[in-house]
Amino acid sequence: MLIALMGFLSIRSMPVDMLPAIDIPVVIVVWNYPGMPAEDVERRITFLSERAMSSTVNGISRIESQSIASLAVLRVYFEPGSDIGGAIAQISSVSATVSRIMPPGIQPPVVLRYNASNVPVAQMTLEGEGLTEQQLFDYGLNFLRLRLFTIPGLATPAPYGGKQRQIMVDADPVRAAARGISPQDIVDAVVRQNVILPAGDARLGTTDYDILINGSPTSAADTGCRSKSSMEHRSTWGTSRASTTASPCNRTSSA
Repeated sequence: MLIALMGFLSIRSMPVDMLPAIDIPVVIVVWNYPGMPAEDVERRITFLSERAMSSTVNGISRIESQSIASLAVLRVYFEPGSDIGGAIAQISSVSATVSRIMPPGIQPPVVLRYNASNVPVAQMTLEGEGLTEQQLFDYGLNFLRLRLFTIPGLATPAPYGGKQRQIMVDADPVRAAARGISPQDIVDAVVRQNVILPAGDARLGTTDYDILINGSPTSAADTGCRSKSSMEHRSTWGTSRASTTASPCNRTSSA
């Protein structure tokens, strides 16, 4: 009888929440190397990252990984009670070290702390008359997210479904071969010309002029080459009227 009474009182006083805070010690590491097939991602990025973290980072329970074209996603599970802040610092440090033996030019990974309480609570669809998918994606990524991050307990990831701007130079292989130019020569020429140098200023009389150097092209037309204005389109989002861009709104664990 006493057990039943205490159980009833415990149920009455137990806090109830639709979205309870669940603390799972998991860290997600995302590597990105555009253009690399999944097999090379697994051998040259995922394997090296797993080996480095398993021998350096403290408190790891297991590591799950997924290698797809251009991306390597690693889920690092830790023992209960582990210091996740210190683990993230260790992962960032060892990733910077191991990147030296990875493919040249690879960028440091994105290290995120996973929390089961971060669930989507709303979905925003961006649509504008006369605006392209690229313009909608740019507005959602660079302007709308900056206005929403001040809301307590709200996390807004990058939008999806739109076209991400990217300048792609299309080389003519026949003309390049006729001049003895390889694709790598074209890449090196673009990199050498696309530089930003501080030019200072010039004072003429009582007027101070800023000096601008024409060292970085401001548009695709400056390169004299044909180009595309967006990355390869791999996802889409739309309504019955037109293609749009979607931006999810997630609840954070602190809300």
